[in-house]
Formats: sequence, C-alpha cells, structure tokens
Amino acid sequence: MEKEKFTAVRKVTDNPFFNLYEMDALTNSGKPFGYYFGSRNDENHIKLKTKALNVEGIVIYPVLREEPDKIVMIRQYRYPLDAYLYELPAGLVDGDETPAEAAIREMKEETGLDFEVYEGGSPAFRRPFFMGAGFTDECSAAVFGYASGHVTDKYAEDSESIQVLLADKKEAERILGEERVSLRCAYLLMQFLRSSKNAPFDFLECIG
Repeated sequence: MEKEKFTAVRKVTDNPFFNLYEMDALTNSGKPFGYYFGSRNDENHIKLKTKALNVEGIVIYPVLREEPDKIVMIRQYRYPLDAYLYELPAGLVDGDETPAEAAIREMKEETGLDFEVYEGGSPAFRRPFFMGAGFTDECSAAVFGYASGHVTDKYAEDSESIQVLLADKKEAERILGEERVSLRCAYLLMQFLRSSKNAPFDFLECIG
C-alpha cells in the first residue's frame, strides 16, 4: 500500500480562471512540508480529488490544406516572459466542448483560418497528457488537421498579441534552433520536420 503523501489541501486565491492551492504535504519519511500548485479546476474538481483526466486545454497541429508541407504557427506575447514565444495555435476547452470543437474555435480566433480535424491515426496520440505536474494538474490534448482560408485578426481577443506565420520545414528548423519556443510546439515541430507532404499525418499511425 502506498504511503499517504498529504493530509490537507486549501485554495488560497480566488480567481475565475486559475488558482493557487496549498498542500500539507508529507515526505517519504512522513515529515510535513508546504507544497503549492496551480489549477484551472475548482476546489471540488482538482485532479488529486477526482483522479480524472479531463482536458483543460488543447494544442493544434494545423498543416495547410493546399500546401501540407507548411504548418500554421503563431508568435505570441507571453506576459510572464515579457517576450514573444513561437507556438502552435492553442487554447482552453470551454464548458462542454470536445477538444475538436475547441480547436476549430481557437483556430478561428487566433488566426482567422478554418480548421478541419483529421480523424485518422491512433487514439493514443489524442488522449490527455499532463502539462507540468510539478506545478499544475492541467491536462492538454493535441488536435491534428488541415487549415484553410485567409489569415486575419478579425476574431482576435484584445488581451492576446498574436502574429501568424505559415512555416515551411526550413523555417521550422530555424525556429527550433534559434528562437524561444514552447515545449509542446517544439516536440510537434520535430514530427513536422519528418513528415511527408503526401501523407502529413502518417506519424499518427502506431508502429507494429
């Protein structure tokens, strides 16, 4: 039987979007210490209580429909860094949205482009994965598909500063080597660099 690792947890901030929680944690020898983490979930739905794998956010892997050897990226200002970061389009799942529905909405809001979800490949690559379990219980899922239409900031939120770029493999490789890049974007760009123009989602097939 596994040892008890905490005795209590309390929400210490009151924000509608993200909150800080304090745990009365225990070391392996039973010594108490304070541990803090953030969550988008309310007090009754933090994952240490529910053990659920609900998806709070999504990241989008959008290749261009007409030029599948190009991928839609964004360069977004991030307040904690006071700097622009190269990323893939992404966002939060609202209410009862599915990850696919959230991806279609977020793609339109951040880039103005339409998004058609690719349904093939293994479900294993679309399941929820934890973002950074040392400081948050947030889960995120990837949504793959084709982007089309025209880039516009018509649907952008005032709080977001986003530049849209259509990157070929040479540019993606340069970005990976030289720029500030989010981790989940970096890993997906590594897949993009090895992808085929004629079968851009073949890497979603399980081997064996």
